[in-house]
Amino acid sequence: MARENLMKGTTSQEDQWMVQNQCFRLYDIVYRLPPHAQSIKFEVLRENHIEYLTESLKQLGRNFCVLDANRPWLCYWIIQSIALLGDCVDDKLENGFIDFLSRCQDQDGGYGGGPGQMPHLATTYAAVNALITVGGQNSLSSINREKLYDFLLRMKVASGGFRMHDGGEVDVRACYTAISVASVLNILDDRLIQNVGDYIVSCQTYEGGIAGEPFSEAHGGHTFCGLAAMVLINEADRLNLPGLLNWVVFRQGIEGGFQGRTNKLVDGCYSFWQGAVAAIIQRLHVTVNKQLGLPDTFELGCSTESGNESSDNDGEEVSEGSSSPADISEPTKGESVSTSAAMGLNNGYDFIKRPTGMKPLFNSMALQQYILLCTQEEAGFRDKPGKRRDHYHTCYVLSGLSVCQHCNERDADSPPLSRDVMGPYSNMVEPVHPLHNIVLDKYYEAQMFFARA
Repeated sequence: MARENLMKGTTSQEDQWMVQNQCFRLYDIVYRLPPHAQSIKFEVLRENHIEYLTESLKQLGRNFCVLDANRPWLCYWIIQSIALLGDCVDDKLENGFIDFLSRCQDQDGGYGGGPGQMPHLATTYAAVNALITVGGQNSLSSINREKLYDFLLRMKVASGGFRMHDGGEVDVRACYTAISVASVLNILDDRLIQNVGDYIVSCQTYEGGIAGEPFSEAHGGHTFCGLAAMVLINEADRLNLPGLLNWVVFRQGIEGGFQGRTNKLVDGCYSFWQGAVAAIIQRLHVTVNKQLGLPDTFELGCSTESGNESSDNDGEEVSEGSSSPADISEPTKGESVSTSAAMGLNNGYDFIKRPTGMKPLFNSMALQQYILLCTQEEAGFRDKPGKRRDHYHTCYVLSGLSVCQHCNERDADSPPLSRDVMGPYSNMVEPVHPLHNIVLDKYYEAQMFFARA
């Protein structure tokens, strides 16, 4: 009996084998096709996805009633996906979108899950990111930054962390959403930053990843939140980055996609949560080298297009805590970024302007294959074969696809080479800011707008 059970495997092992078989069957079918038929299978069905998303923005079915407290998230997932695909909505939809999120904004600051609902850090993050993604004067000016700052300060706790809402839980998600919102709105200051790093450091586990709270299990979403927040407050060097790097690279499974935790199934959404962690670490190469005891000029596997290894600025050392004049220049000519940049608090813009110092830390082509063949439906994206499409996975799978396509570029504003895009070059999606998951040109627009506000 014991031998029979051993041969049968545990439930989790059986689930893993089933997912592997489903993925490999899809790969086998596609790679047996003639080259022309193969190329069709590797196309991003852009128009289908845009139609699905646009129709969803107009009206959702009755089964979405259970997500009543998550409506800003639905707005963000849908509008972010449309932006990643290089499109936008018409003026009527845009105005309705702005009006709805304005009604979700609490009179004392922050955004609730719907009009009249309690303000919550998660839905505040979603609403702010969505409004930035829409862009334009009407959208950006609808955010009451003064009241929102008061809300963030009310959520701050003595440990250095933040509560998700009044009387709510304290965790790494709350730290990230508060810091991300404050950074992108140009309201981040020392009062909000105080002791945040202490709390996040206490959440890094023996595995190297970051848990939601101290003494819990490392998780992909929480690792992204913790690392991104630490970069935004300029304290990433306090984390064990080699340990974190080691943890994240082993989360890419045999199917090509990422798992969220050790010994869990692959899931399409971790294409971003784990992929972005790897993309962030690529720009932290100086700190990684220092923690590994390597010289600052040593590049961990970084190469130029020709394949010759070289240091970042033709041999000049670049500190991650500082920038050259070119690094902190305005996205468009003639304007300064913000006063907070000079104070060292605008680390999101400083960070994205750094050149990458490592090759991609994961197999980006294997992940693109998983995305295109295993998560893409005729319209929308899903978790894995056998699951149904949804807006959450559509957003984070497309965000992960963006990370894959752009992770080989030394500069964030450079387009990827055709060799870095699986399938036709028309598959390319817009680049995202890996710390905020906002399309890059919309992030730049917000930086200019809130620098003047």
